[in-house]
Amino acid sequence: MVSTPSDPRPPAAAPPAGPWYRGVSGAQWKAFFATFLGWMLDAFDFTILTFILLDIQQSFTVDRALAGALGTVTLMFRLVGGLGAGMMADRRGRKLPLMLSILWFSLFAFLSGFSTSYALLFASRALFGIGMGGVWAAGMPLALEHWPTRLRGLASGLLQGGWFWGYLLAALTFHYIYPRFGSFADPLSDAPGATLGWRVMFWVGVLPALLVPWIRSAVGESPVWLERQRQLAAAGGPAAERVSIVLLLRRDLLWATVQSSILMGAFMFSYYSLSFWYPTFLRESGREPIGYLVAFNLAAVVGMALWGRASETRLGRRGAVAAAALFGVLAIPAYLGASGTAALVFGAMVMGASGGGIWGMAPSYLTERFPTAARGVGPGLSYHVGAALGSMTPLVLGQLQDGGMTTAAAMSACIAASGLLVAAVVWMGPETRGRHFTAADA
Repeated sequence: MVSTPSDPRPPAAAPPAGPWYRGVSGAQWKAFFATFLGWMLDAFDFTILTFILLDIQQSFTVDRALAGALGTVTLMFRLVGGLGAGMMADRRGRKLPLMLSILWFSLFAFLSGFSTSYALLFASRALFGIGMGGVWAAGMPLALEHWPTRLRGLASGLLQGGWFWGYLLAALTFHYIYPRFGSFADPLSDAPGATLGWRVMFWVGVLPALLVPWIRSAVGESPVWLERQRQLAAAGGPAAERVSIVLLLRRDLLWATVQSSILMGAFMFSYYSLSFWYPTFLRESGREPIGYLVAFNLAAVVGMALWGRASETRLGRRGAVAAAALFGVLAIPAYLGASGTAALVFGAMVMGASGGGIWGMAPSYLTERFPTAARGVGPGLSYHVGAALGSMTPLVLGQLQDGGMTTAAAMSACIAASGLLVAAVVWMGPETRGRHFTAADA
């Protein structure tokens, strides 16, 4: 009888003496950076949109709800990419769908810059979402199946921090590149005052494709997945393996999928409440966004690593998620209600480390909920069903503002509701700290 993801695993070998990073091999670091850089550049291409919402409104004469809908449709189509890449990752290995996903989102980020109507931009962002979803579904199993079990919580926090590095990179691009083209008239728009800057921001999004040749040549396939293929071949060939998504209908995995999806929906609700309209909030208040965004994202990177490391203690994955989420709710007044520059920077740091810090546990928690045979499609589906559930957040925030609420008031209400929801839903599932990955998982 094969073991299930809830079975106890044999204790891991004693860790090597010295700093933790000495226990990570070169092959494991390469798998880590393939996923980290892919995720970071994925975030870069997506969050560019959040800086140019006002420009898009001007170029296509649309209201804030329609501007927010560009984020919503991208997040909804992540489900298509997460499902497709997840099944491919279980069937064909983790590397191939990771590379294809990076090429896909780079292409449609680039094409977004040539949109001559809101409808074309809407379609481009929808297609962009497919590649965006595939990176997480294929990349996280690739990295975490390489890494030692005892360091998975830390690796999870560092990996998910790639998103916030991407956000920071987008902020720097907006700060330094956008102004250089802000004085040029937009040749593809007839709207008065429309400039070229927002299109250049999208065109820069083709650069992540340069990462693919390095992944192809330098990064090894998941050793856990390869061992499973050897076991299947010995038992009669890989063709005997069921399509991985069918496994999710099993009683034990069905609840794991449902609860994980709801939890990720709450995570997404929280994140987009924090981030999607935040640059607009800053620009409306007459503030240059870059300093506040640097503070938020650097604090989030540190917070995710620290909370991820804390999740390896008796606090566990669930305790770390709940604590970070509740600290984020308490940080709302400092994040959006402070009046001075120093106070707002401090609020951005506190919110980044707490509200943003919940993400440090997402990769480890999701990959630990599913067996090797479904570790691509299970986390990929759950994560991106969550993205689809949370995809309404940018649109809802835009509608609240169109209905008369200030940007700060709309963000505050949604941040509070989502933080409390995260803290509650995470306790609906089991604790997963310390689970080992083996090829025998089925």
